[in-house]
Amino acid sequence: MQTEWEQRLIDTVAWVRIEDGRILCARPHGKDVFYVPGGKREGVETDLQTLVREIREELTVELAPETVAHVGTYEALIPDAVVRMACYTAEYSGTLAASSEIDEIAWFSYSDRPHVPPVDQLLFDDLHADDLLAHD
Repeated sequence: MQTEWEQRLIDTVAWVRIEDGRILCARPHGKDVFYVPGGKREGVETDLQTLVREIREELTVELAPETVAHVGTYEALIPDAVVRMACYTAEYSGTLAASSEIDEIAWFSYSDRPHVPPVDQLLFDDLHADDLLAHD
């Protein structure tokens, strides 16, 4: 059995966008689970570069880099890997829309927590504890 440190690391960044007590989530093509938007870095990208690129690709909006703020970094074990998700808030310009990578976007409350992956659930817990995420 592998220890936590021997498992592979999936290093991701995510955009935390909350409006009216709900967090923006996206469901990629071919998946049945919603995620907080974002993704994996390519090559030597920084968190900021990854975040801006992923959100542009997924949601067709431009993040304002000067407004990006770190919310927290979360880690969760999944089979054969550890997922690390560095979470950031940021203002944006444009109209939120699902791109060719995304089937659906939705605004989730805390009661939708079971419909997101374990690492996202940790973020949901913190946002709810800070009264930023509505219960229903």
